[in-house]
Amino acid sequence: MEIALHPLSAADAQALWQINEQGLPGVGKVSIEEMSALLTHCVRATGAYVDGELLGFVLCLLPGTAYGSPNYAWFNARYSEFLYVDRIAVAELARGRGVGSALYTHVASYADQEQWPVLAEVSQEPPNPGSMRFHARHDFTQVGTLRHPRQVVAMMRREPSRGGTA
Repeated sequence: MEIALHPLSAADAQALWQINEQGLPGVGKVSIEEMSALLTHCVRATGAYVDGELLGFVLCLLPGTAYGSPNYAWFNARYSEFLYVDRIAVAELARGRGVGSALYTHVASYADQEQWPVLAEVSQEPPNPGSMRFHARHDFTQVGTLRHPRQVVAMMRREPSRGGTA
């Protein structure tokens, strides 16, 4: 299966929302309008396509962006340089086929060029062991825990590779 990666735009918000819905509760719930607004904040919004069909996406932000996520704010309070993965989601029919790994390899390569760490969070309560394993495979380590009223998240960090490439 050949995975092609392409930039996303506001015109993709409906398709992104549909994939995001398939990823609940592992990704945060958003409306189509919120997804469209989120895209305006992204430094990297990348879709993974197989045979022209969007099967996954990753949305990334830089520090200091006017974005109201408490997880993002936690990282902003602690780090001055980073690439934050707000969300990565893969369509149910494409899971386990390398789509998420292709997206994270792309993110890591971009961050490594600037020598930025990649930051993300994973739900601990409710547990998301698949995502914890996925992040561990991509060299993330837990750097903290953030408690919300209905969720506890593991705050994750991937150090940049020394060579500047993933």
